[in-house]
Amino acid sequence: MPAFEAAARLGSFLAAAEALHLTPSAISHRIKQLEEHLGQPLFERRHRAVVLTAAGRRYLAVVREALLRLDEASAVLRAPRRERLRISAAPALGSKWLVAQVAEYQQGHPDLEFTLGTATGLRPLLNGEADIGLRYGEEEWPGLLAWKLFEERVFPVCSPTLAANLQTPTDLDGVRLLRHPLLSWSRWFAAAGLRRPEPASGPTYEDALLMLEAAVAGHGVALMAATLAQPYLDEGRLVRPFAEDCPDRSFYIVAPPAVQEKPAIMDFIRWLLRCTRQNGQKPS
Repeated sequence: MPAFEAAARLGSFLAAAEALHLTPSAISHRIKQLEEHLGQPLFERRHRAVVLTAAGRRYLAVVREALLRLDEASAVLRAPRRERLRISAAPALGSKWLVAQVAEYQQGHPDLEFTLGTATGLRPLLNGEADIGLRYGEEEWPGLLAWKLFEERVFPVCSPTLAANLQTPTDLDGVRLLRHPLLSWSRWFAAAGLRRPEPASGPTYEDALLMLEAAVAGHGVALMAATLAQPYLDEGRLVRPFAEDCPDRSFYIVAPPAVQEKPAIMDFIRWLLRCTRQNGQKPS
């Protein structure tokens, strides 16, 4: 299983061999044996690279869960030691959700030192500045381990004043739409029964938290992930003008493979996953 997981994560038998300190032929042989055992191919072989088949992608999810459980069992046998955990979170998720989770975890683990930072890209994880990251995106995270925290649904939000003029989704015509690179207005339009392309104008925000504040200030209607919008909805600072929503990307814990050698960090990852799963895949 480690050979398969490494090849799937790195997209190359050669890279997997280097990561596991084996020869490329040993990796290839193990993958071939696994495919023969399962009775179907797991990879498409391409020039200097491999790509998972549909069966391979399904199998990878199971393998990673199994490896996580094995690591959890091993962690029980390892002696605890003081360690620092550096977390890089997407800004809105960090300020509205992660801070509360870290505070709760520290009550039972006072010896674990936390450093929290915000970023939207993967550079802090790839260059060694962070141990784990919380990011919003698709299923593939090349070169990194990934665990899905929770799936998201998105919907428009705006100030109560602006919402008073919005009765149906067609009322958005002529209204300023606030945009984020990872959130698709056209997908929501389709869910609302409208045939509209992605807006060609309107301010774009790299930081979802800034976009939420812009919506509070009445600068337009923002398309937002439910997890990030909920605190604003609870406070009444924003409202949902329409009931329609649609599925979107997911929030993930992502980390370099070396994190598997750090028991205290893996314990926190497992705890965070349990928290979301106990709440129906959604944070409270």
